[in-house]
Amino acid sequence: MKRTVVLDVVGLTRKLLGDRTPHLNTLAAGSADIRAITPAVTCSMQATYLTGRLPSEHGIVGNGWYFRDLGEVMFWRQSNRLVQSEKIWQSARKRDASFTCANSFWWYNMVTDVDWAVTPRPLYCVDGKKLPDCYSIPPELRERFNREFGQFPLFQFWGPATSIASSDWIGRAAMAIEEQYRPTLHLVYLPHLDYILQKVGPDGDITRNLEEVDSLCGRLIGFFRDRGCRVVVLSEYGITGVNRPVHPNRILREAGYLSLKVDLGREYLDPGPSRAFAVADHQIAHVYVNKAEDIPAVQELFTGIPGVERVLDAEGKRAYGLDHERSGELVLIADRESWFTYYFWNDDLRAPDYARTVNIHAKPGYDPCELFLDPDITLPKAKIAWMLLRKFLGFRYLMELTPLDATLVKGSHGRVTDRSDEGPIFMTSEPALLDAPVIAAQDVHNLLLRHLFST
Repeated sequence: MKRTVVLDVVGLTRKLLGDRTPHLNTLAAGSADIRAITPAVTCSMQATYLTGRLPSEHGIVGNGWYFRDLGEVMFWRQSNRLVQSEKIWQSARKRDASFTCANSFWWYNMVTDVDWAVTPRPLYCVDGKKLPDCYSIPPELRERFNREFGQFPLFQFWGPATSIASSDWIGRAAMAIEEQYRPTLHLVYLPHLDYILQKVGPDGDITRNLEEVDSLCGRLIGFFRDRGCRVVVLSEYGITGVNRPVHPNRILREAGYLSLKVDLGREYLDPGPSRAFAVADHQIAHVYVNKAEDIPAVQELFTGIPGVERVLDAEGKRAYGLDHERSGELVLIADRESWFTYYFWNDDLRAPDYARTVNIHAKPGYDPCELFLDPDITLPKAKIAWMLLRKFLGFRYLMELTPLDATLVKGSHGRVTDRSDEGPIFMTSEPALLDAPVIAAQDVHNLLLRHLFST
């Protein structure tokens, strides 16, 4: 076997390679464009890379979906058992029982049978505090890394303070795992570019961010190659510029399909009794329709809506590899310049209490506005300092800093890009193992196995 490391540089595209990426450019000669699946989002793309299957088989139809048996929308679950197809490490062990795998922050990294794992896992205290931390297999890795590198910088991993610090921490942890265990396959997740691209778009000022992620990749590429590893750099999707948020739940509400629960003067989506509701995930939205007889009318409702490029029915979902029980009865795909919000309220004064907070597990859809500080807050640093003081003194607090202005978002993904140089890329230190300039996302699985088992 040939030991292989896979660096997942989220948001990297051929179009972004250039003068600011000299280290990544060293692998450009051995590169291919990846033909993404729908939805081109983190959990679905990673599951396809690791299984060689489409969502219709592995079941990861998005970063979250409506769990029909629980009656709840859930995003960012962590159990690997949710992935319903054989994973690459399981396939590799069948070929060679001595194969080992480390997963440094790729998703679905708990309740997993990899040999070593590290994944974000904050501590949720009974007094309402959320403390940055991670989870590891074995547990002593977490203790060691927190001691040597400091606590995992969760608030630089997601939220308005995102920075290279979280990707750098992951990189240092990955190198430490390599030094101690020498896994056969090592999966390393580097999300830094993803967030700045969503904030400012691919045409915004991302020079410093490109330089930061390239410098980190340069260190990792050099480190792993010096230790005899084959190196793959890939991405999950490309982010394109957007200028129009579309609100499918507000459209359903206006048409009388949505059910809301009012608590303490605030509105909350009530999925169970809703005739139809949407789970928004970047440029994709799953629309769950309670009764089959309502499907044609709901489909017609979204047909022709500005920003909605396609409405997939049962036949359309089959064509896109999304015909799985977790999918909505209908799936919306945005056009190039649009994306879907989860918003269901019409009056911001009645927005749910989580709307203005960074709370990825409470919201019934993805919210990129969590990457921003609300520009309407006067002296935001003073407000943050006051909230942190309350936290330090043991008082309950609510970090209400997230804006409700969806027009702030300038980049999105999920829809397959029109141009290949704006989509995901596969680069390798072993160009002889590539046999095509374009590969399907589901072919990455076998291509990685080729890196592991070919001489």
